[in-house]
Amino acid sequence: MRSYSRRNFLATLSSLGGLGAVNIAMGRAHAATPASGASQRITRYEVIPVRVPMHERVREVFAEVYRKQGINRDYYDSTLVKLYTDEGLVGVGDALLNVEDSLGSVPEAEAICKRLIGHSPWEFLMDDSLGGVLMAVYDLIGQASGLPVSRLFAPNPKTHIVQSWWSQCFPSDLMASEAKLGYDLGYRVHKVKTRPFEDPVEQAEAVTSSVPADFRIWADTNGTWENPEKAIKFGKRLMRFPQYFAIESPCEYYDLDAFRQLKGRFPLKLAEHFPKNPMPFIREKLLDALVTGGPIGKTLVQRALMAEVTGIPLWLQHSIITGVAQVFQAHQVAAFPAIEHAVSITHVIQDDLMIEPFKMKDGLYEVPTKPGLGVHFNDEAVDKYRRG
Repeated sequence: MRSYSRRNFLATLSSLGGLGAVNIAMGRAHAATPASGASQRITRYEVIPVRVPMHERVREVFAEVYRKQGINRDYYDSTLVKLYTDEGLVGVGDALLNVEDSLGSVPEAEAICKRLIGHSPWEFLMDDSLGGVLMAVYDLIGQASGLPVSRLFAPNPKTHIVQSWWSQCFPSDLMASEAKLGYDLGYRVHKVKTRPFEDPVEQAEAVTSSVPADFRIWADTNGTWENPEKAIKFGKRLMRFPQYFAIESPCEYYDLDAFRQLKGRFPLKLAEHFPKNPMPFIREKLLDALVTGGPIGKTLVQRALMAEVTGIPLWLQHSIITGVAQVFQAHQVAAFPAIEHAVSITHVIQDDLMIEPFKMKDGLYEVPTKPGLGVHFNDEAVDKYRRG
């Protein structure tokens, strides 16, 4: 891990002009924009609430696992958005970044979209207050400038990114079959959930016996291992499975003292959700990665630049439910070197609602290079799952 000081961090941001790397890319995009693209205005919008059931192969067990966690659901809701301009462009996005996101509710999405009417999409670059509607704004800007969204964040983005497979805390046999499916579909990293009602070691035995040795796995406990001693006990037991490389949130969220106790004693890499004040975790070198969700505009850019300066990578999971959000997230992973990979869960719902398939090969996803997001809603599927 790169050594870090506050002076180094501030000096680097200063050399970048605060968000200089992004501003340079934006300047290039704007310079390439035809007059009609620069002057276009958003004229109308559609807000489309959808409810997509969990995939039939996991639905029954998944719903039962959720019930054990106090969640009564066998579906995921999303709030899709289309923005239209007077130049005939259509930008798409998903207002709901995660299931707890208030900005993604239908009334909130409607209110946000109304604010955009009559304005140029260029006015809202990096505007966190738009929530997931910002995806559609970037889609419009990319189309107008002739650039993929990844190049609106960086001049030379990666062409391929690492996308992670994901599983809830399933029984060992289902966890193993899901891991094999992920591997067969081209994934090489797997995030698995652990909970007190399933033995994580039994899960590890089942998963690792079902996939080749190059399938890397990390476990997310969401704080359910509670304290450092219990975490160390489980960590040592999982260490005998070489494919397991990290644990996310082993103790209570953001527990600085717990991570201090784990430092130098925990056998696997440690990751935690992005805290309000990450500086103590960074200064004391307590983490090997930071897991971050939304917001997806200026906040994400600042976190990605911080990760690059400090050498503590980001694992990105701000857009997990629908295919359009998954692809927007991939563009951001491609743009920022310090974002190692992305997580999404579209494979555990019945349909990702997109025309273009999200194809993996040898652990990598090829980021679209067409202007904008480079993907489109499957309107037939959207209509099928439209809700109320």
